[in-house]
Amino acid sequence: MSTDTPQSSLVGGAPIVVIEDEEDILDVVEYNLVRAGHVVTRARDGRTGLDAIRRTAPALVVLDIMLPGLDGIEICRELRRHAATLNTPVLVLTAKSEEADIVRGHEAGADDYVTKPFRPAELVARVNAMLRRGSRNATIHGSGKGSGTGGGVDGDGVDDDVAADESRLVHNGLVVNPSRHEVVLDGTPLTLTRTELRLLYALVERPGRVFRREQLVSRAIGADAWVTERTIDVHIRGIRRKLGERADMVETIRGVGYRLRDES
Repeated sequence: MSTDTPQSSLVGGAPIVVIEDEEDILDVVEYNLVRAGHVVTRARDGRTGLDAIRRTAPALVVLDIMLPGLDGIEICRELRRHAATLNTPVLVLTAKSEEADIVRGHEAGADDYVTKPFRPAELVARVNAMLRRGSRNATIHGSGKGSGTGGGVDGDGVDDDVAADESRLVHNGLVVNPSRHEVVLDGTPLTLTRTELRLLYALVERPGRVFRREQLVSRAIGADAWVTERTIDVHIRGIRRKLGERADMVETIRGVGYRLRDES
């Protein structure tokens, strides 16, 4: 089986790109994902993997951190720089279990991680959970309708632009529109990862309310998420960095969680 040839026999399965330089691990990951009904494209180095992502527009990416060419952190950052891949879920496979490496992965835009050695059943479960979350959020927040310059009317006779704006929240100069994946602060567009946007949206929905970390995991990532509460801290840090001088609008409530400062 070619290391970079799409496996397309399973029509209807989610297209997934797997980037892993250890062939035995790559074989295990591919076998189990294909067995679960997905369509897998393989790559054994970072640059080939990035090309495969651009070529196939996958529903999800599984990648190792330690890769020849471009490492997994660089690939994550590259994906989050471009609108076409900004929301593509990324699952990191790595032998590194130190907290610093996990934090680096999340800060670069990874959505979840699995440390080696791993159980194939756990990997498949995490992949399926991430795909379900992506599908559910596309249903809740719209699947691209209303994006771009054109409007239109959906099957229920609702104007796409109106539907997109129904989820738009505005608070103290901050505009969050998940349907369009847009965040604007004092007139300046901000680039947030998908998870950062969901977290910020949850906070903006209820200014002044204190959210525990487990509540934010459930509301912003999903009750079936395989992430730790520490992950929330990493994403909040990313949000604050992008808010710049307005970073203090997201407050830490020591020993509890976070809230959006209510200045209305």
